[in-house]
Amino acid sequence: MPDSVTTSPSYRALLGVPSLGRVLLAMQIARISQSMIGIVMILFALQRYNDPSLAGLVAFASIFPGLIISPIAGALLDRHGRVRLIILDYLVAAAALVVVAALSLTGHLTAVLLVAIVALAGLTGPLSSSGLRSLFPLLVPKPLWERVNAVDSNGWVLATVVGAPAGAVVAQLAGFEVAMVGIAVAYLAAAVVMVGSPDPRTDVASTGNLLRDAWLGLVYTWSNQTLRALAISLSTMNLSGGVIQIVVPILILNHLGMGQDTVGYMFGLMGAFGVVSAFLSGRMRTEGRERGMILLPAAGFTVATAILLWPGSLLPIALSMAVGGLLNGPMDIAMFTLRQRRTDPAWMGRAFTVSMNLNFSGFPIGAALAGAMLSIWPVEVTILFGVAANALGALLGYMLIPRSEEAISIDGLLAPDGVPTSG
Repeated sequence: MPDSVTTSPSYRALLGVPSLGRVLLAMQIARISQSMIGIVMILFALQRYNDPSLAGLVAFASIFPGLIISPIAGALLDRHGRVRLIILDYLVAAAALVVVAALSLTGHLTAVLLVAIVALAGLTGPLSSSGLRSLFPLLVPKPLWERVNAVDSNGWVLATVVGAPAGAVVAQLAGFEVAMVGIAVAYLAAAVVMVGSPDPRTDVASTGNLLRDAWLGLVYTWSNQTLRALAISLSTMNLSGGVIQIVVPILILNHLGMGQDTVGYMFGLMGAFGVVSAFLSGRMRTEGRERGMILLPAAGFTVATAILLWPGSLLPIALSMAVGGLLNGPMDIAMFTLRQRRTDPAWMGRAFTVSMNLNFSGFPIGAALAGAMLSIWPVEVTILFGVAANALGALLGYMLIPRSEEAISIDGLLAPDGVPTSG
């Protein structure tokens, strides 16, 4: 990575980074596709099967298998480069969507089969999500990390602005199967754009054994005090994110009697506020301020989730989503930059993959729990669970995230001579 390059820290300077535009375009197409399928699959389970617990299980299955194999995915990214593996994930996602659509049209798609296909496709998810995030600090000079992290964060929220409403509207007007095939085509387009993108190689801390490399990625991440603290606090907070993913559609469809398009608009509203927040936060120098930029929004998410307890109209849902979007921008950028500063470059593939997936592990668990709870108790009980998870996550972050720590290396664990091999 060209750290020695003197670069003006501006969004315009990012345009001068070779081939970054191609990577960002592929990323954005894929993320819009991912946002579309996230809402389409939940609505599909709710509308076709009329089962909140199945909706939660589908959300869980789409993410959790990838979390389990994330150490292996990280080792593959470090050893074999990132671009080809990112493309592989896009192709797997496209194939899975076509299969689900075909089985649904022919009347052969059972609930069990739906969950199984979604789970299999989820196995490769970390290859693209972590692959892209660990690629950016290798492509972009260090003075531009806040800017590229803002673009990265905005990529997710912009995808929510466009993808969630588009997915819901297309599913409502043309049917779920047409929506799935359209999303599959978009994934294929992202794969084509990604072909030929640069894939910088670094010195890789490798033993030559894939499983041992994967295990050491876990050891490295847990040995890094910052990454460990983020994993504990954010995974707890993300239980609430999974709750919101299931509760908001239930509130809109079942309690307010509104359409699928309204569900998409509410998630799009969250993304719209997140775009503005991330753009403004990316202009701030985060070094030395990351901890506060994580903890203050973490506390704010507790309030944002509690607003959903206000009954009777769409207004509290809209307000909750808007506040959540505003808080997400500074938190994401600070978290991304903190992880980059405190991770040894030789471990970025594995550490980023394990860290990201540990951080996010609460989301599928929260979605599955929300689906099960909604089948038994009133929606208010599930919302209170989300509020409590947010509050506990913020408290854990305050207690555990260190104020300062250098990037650590544990190369001595790798081989008798303690020297990482080049890959």
